[in-house]
Amino acid sequence: MNQELFILAFDHRGSFKSKMFGISGREETPEETAALQDAKHLVYEGALKAIEDGLSTDLVGVLVDEEMGAAVARDAKERGIRLAMPVEKSGQPLFDFEYGDEFGAHIASFDADYAKVLVRWNPDDDPEDNRVQGERLKRLGDWLRDNGKTYLFELLVPATEQQLSLVASGADYDTEIRPYLTLQSIRQILDAGVEPDIWKIEGLDRRRSCELLADLVRSDGRDDVIAVVLGRGADDAKVDHWLRTGSGVGGYAGFAIGRSIWWTGVEGFKNNTMSRSEAVDSISANYRRFIDVYQNA
Repeated sequence: MNQELFILAFDHRGSFKSKMFGISGREETPEETAALQDAKHLVYEGALKAIEDGLSTDLVGVLVDEEMGAAVARDAKERGIRLAMPVEKSGQPLFDFEYGDEFGAHIASFDADYAKVLVRWNPDDDPEDNRVQGERLKRLGDWLRDNGKTYLFELLVPATEQQLSLVASGADYDTEIRPYLTLQSIRQILDAGVEPDIWKIEGLDRRRSCELLADLVRSDGRDDVIAVVLGRGADDAKVDHWLRTGSGVGGYAGFAIGRSIWWTGVEGFKNNTMSRSEAVDSISANYRRFIDVYQNA
């Protein structure tokens, strides 16, 4: 799995409703549901525009949720675009399955190429919480292996209060402490019997950190495992730095970026400051620009 992969991620659910559409603590109206689904399709149109303008379909992946993006997921499969779909329940501090014991049926119903999980894991978290997460994540991984699916693992390492107290700012945590904790977390996850195929990793500020991470995820015969850089909603300059830092490191093979690509376009269309075609062009241009940054680093 060493081919480059550039995933346009728009599987956001709770945060998408609350931060983009102001829907929080209540059920959306039918009109709002239609607007949410249309917004997901708008992002997808940005990926299609990039392909139309010459981007190879072989490089493209879309990560979209079933709740608001089912139509997008089915269209992507029909077009031969690599499809990733989330398995986790949105907005939970501990990983759990969105559809409970039916998770496998939902993955199979869309024939998703990749099943994605978002996991918050810190070595200083409650050991029992990490044990529970490990068991659930191993259960998913075993099912994916048995059914020929790829395991896409998004790892977030949020700081504890004690860890933050050791540095002057969150930026210092990202640079000085998080790389070490990320390596520890990956080791614990692997020791729990969880075997991702693709690690979706928060950007690292130093190339040596990327090299150590790549060595770890490919250790002990895991030669085909890759890492991709996630954007975490950061501004262009920060995402560019993370992409350039990971690019060219053996074991790194692309990115999975979401809000940094599509937020401006979706918001502009929603607020009537952009036409649909302008919003699509904005999303497509941002997506292709990040690909250029990674490939030309």
